[in-house]
Amino acid sequence: MTVPTLGTLSGRQLVTDLQSLGLQIGEDSGGIARKGGAGPSDHKTITIAGQTVMVPVYTSGARRSPFQASPPDQNGASTLVRDGQPLGTIHFPAAPRFYGLTTADGIPYWKIALLHGRDTLATTVHQTCIRYADRRTSCQFCAIGQSLEADRTIAYKTPQQLAEVAKAAVELDGVRDMVLTTGTPNVVDRGAAVLEETARAIRAAVDLPLQVQCEPPRDHVWFQRLRDAGADSLGMHLEAATQAVREKIMPGKATVSVDRYMEAFASAVPIFGRGQVNTYILAGLGDSAGDILALAERLIALGVYPFVVPFVPISGTPLEDHAPPSADFMKSVLAPLGRMLREANMRSTDIRAGCGRCGACSSLSAYEH
Repeated sequence: MTVPTLGTLSGRQLVTDLQSLGLQIGEDSGGIARKGGAGPSDHKTITIAGQTVMVPVYTSGARRSPFQASPPDQNGASTLVRDGQPLGTIHFPAAPRFYGLTTADGIPYWKIALLHGRDTLATTVHQTCIRYADRRTSCQFCAIGQSLEADRTIAYKTPQQLAEVAKAAVELDGVRDMVLTTGTPNVVDRGAAVLEETARAIRAAVDLPLQVQCEPPRDHVWFQRLRDAGADSLGMHLEAATQAVREKIMPGKATVSVDRYMEAFASAVPIFGRGQVNTYILAGLGDSAGDILALAERLIALGVYPFVVPFVPISGTPLEDHAPPSADFMKSVLAPLGRMLREANMRSTDIRAGCGRCGACSSLSAYEH
């Protein structure tokens, strides 16, 4: 059987389709996977048409996906099939070497930080959140406690542990940047204090660009403190575009309104630089394409990079049966957003560290070209 070659343009559409519909895989597919927790949960890393992306594989939707992957060969190569028709070759990247190491106190490195995409290291410093235990206040899509309950991580990663793992990931696997996110530990600094301490320790150990992610702290002086500690970029994630959807989907987090986020962005951009502040927006939670694009226009005008990704329902959360957005809906957002970013000369390749630079959870970067 001759397997076609995937080009860049066909690859862009395939990534959009795959991230909406998911991928059926066998249990022996190997590679890098994520179940539960924060970040791109229930995903697996694949490389398609030269782009390394995260694709849903452990969701109920993925089990009904028209896409299937054959068992990979010894090099991780697999044939991607849609409705029985071979589309091309994809690869399942091997687990990084630093995953095989443990700390002096016996904790596997992979419980402290994980590889995202091709070369981004990521961790949730505090694997807890003041809102998570109460579904009246928690983000209805959040699974931050699942990986902790399953013993796939630890509740708090010390600055020393993270510095040790970051250094090893750079030296052994060529990691190029790192994301430090956190559950919200309080309503004052909202995690900025622990991120400052952690960033300082990592930058003292290794020259690695860092993105820190938290809700807007009450006092915007934290932005300069985080920058001084060595953070290269900042993520403050709105998740949804309109206040009405935010109040429905994330009732606790929505108490920090869209307007307060915009004020925080306006304070942070002069400190971190244009394009070095970004926000994660989950398409498919109830906002229309017009809602998302209207917000994106405001963000870009402020110098904030709007990283739009398709919502993926995670098993065990209140939204586990919520349908992900269709590929057509994602294209209706990403194509005009890509044009807006081009016209503003704001591109993911210029981001020093973080989700926008990694780009694995969305095909947005392919629409920038």
